[in-house]
Amino acid sequence: MSVQERKQRERAERERLIVATARELAEQQGWDAVTTRRLADRIEYSQPVLYSHFRGKREIIGAVALEGAAEMAVAVRAAASAADDPRARVAALARAYLDFAARNPAVYDALFQLDGGLAFADEDTPEPLKDAFAALLESLGEVAGDSVDPGLFTEVFWASLHGLATLTRAGRLPPQDIEPRLELLVDRLAVV
Repeated sequence: MSVQERKQRERAERERLIVATARELAEQQGWDAVTTRRLADRIEYSQPVLYSHFRGKREIIGAVALEGAAEMAVAVRAAASAADDPRARVAALARAYLDFAARNPAVYDALFQLDGGLAFADEDTPEPLKDAFAALLESLGEVAGDSVDPGLFTEVFWASLHGLATLTRAGRLPPQDIEPRLELLVDRLAVV
């Protein structure tokens, strides 16, 4: 391995460490606790080293969001692929989405609540975000109905899931009623 390759590998490892540490700290104490000073202390590198990877907290949030989007896409696809009919796929997808949001609140916030400097629904949208949407579209497109644009249907269904995730987490909806809500969402929106 050349010196250049070793340095690139070490740089990538430091970047992964920064993102993992920010994510861990945010999950434990919230995003307000994630500061460049605190991250530098935790990873045992100076703040200038941290700034050589990310210009600031906004970019770190964006990196966590991209990592989370990739993980969400995997979770949604795995759940949907385990189901054997369109309705079951949609229900499994919805559960996987809500489970991901509940298990990873800081990552979910990085994706959908905080400014990570990422473009959504744009030609500049990063690939992991496009893929997360595609993971939803793959199953939802087949239940949109003949006269409904699959992309628009996916956006509306996604918005409904996001509302359920956000309102439940905020204590605005009782968590014990999540299954009836999902059944209602799947039964009323999905054409199967």
